Amino acid sequence: MLPNPDLAEHGRAAAASADALRRSLARLAPDAEHLTGPEFTGVLRRPSPDAPLVVLVPGMNSGKVEFMPIAEALLHRGLAVLAIDGPGQGELAVRGPWAADYQRIVRQAFDAVDGLPSGIGLVGLSMGGFLASVAALHEPRIGAVVTVSGPTALTWDELPPYVTESFVLRMGGEAAAREFAERVTAPPVPQPLRVLDGGLDVIPGVANGAELARRAANGEYVLIPEGNHLLENRRWAWLPGTLDWLAARLGHDHDPARSF
Repeated sequence: MLPNPDLAEHGRAAAASADALRRSLARLAPDAEHLTGPEFTGVLRRPSPDAPLVVLVPGMNSGKVEFMPIAEALLHRGLAVLAIDGPGQGELAVRGPWAADYQRIVRQAFDAVDGLPSGIGLVGLSMGGFLASVAALHEPRIGAVVTVSGPTALTWDELPPYVTESFVLRMGGEAAAREFAERVTAPPVPQPLRVLDGGLDVIPGVANGAELARRAANGEYVLIPEGNHLLENRRWAWLPGTLDWLAARLGHDHDPARSF
């Protein structure tokens, strides 16, 4: 998580993690599809060919391998899942800077899916919440969005050093890092939107998600008072209901008794 100036070593670790995921899925989910495009890599799993699709968008120092439990919960509901890495994320951690215009990455992912369904949702985690909301603003094929611990504004001079150092390292310099930070705002998301935050997730210089929900055409804000970043310590309090909410917005009926 902490910035490491040895980008080559970081890249080797990210590649090893992605390889471990591929080898494990070869045994646990042999029907998983490994997709690639000009600026993304991803893992697609489908319970049925016509299942609505949910794209998992990682954050600043994360990647697709970290969110397999969320993928499993979505699959349990009969939803397809595409967990992706874009530039500067996961398997592509050292392949270019982060992409503030993340809609282009999402479109590449859509183009790689054979038989793209009509129902498509996004789940953005941490900085991925901002990236997902930007993609939703520009991509009308997206039907619903969930963000978890996503920032809606960054005040550079108030951010802790590990955040600013990560920005500088990944963006290639302070000027580019500051420019990216200035682009982090709450866009007016037109789709149904659920924004989740943890009450214990307080980072200096970071505005949490209330403004994103307020600016959305159909937004709702859920605060878990005892939740930490990504609500990992209270997953039971938000994940089942939120994924049920997402499935309903994508027009997918499932048996609530099978939800977890």
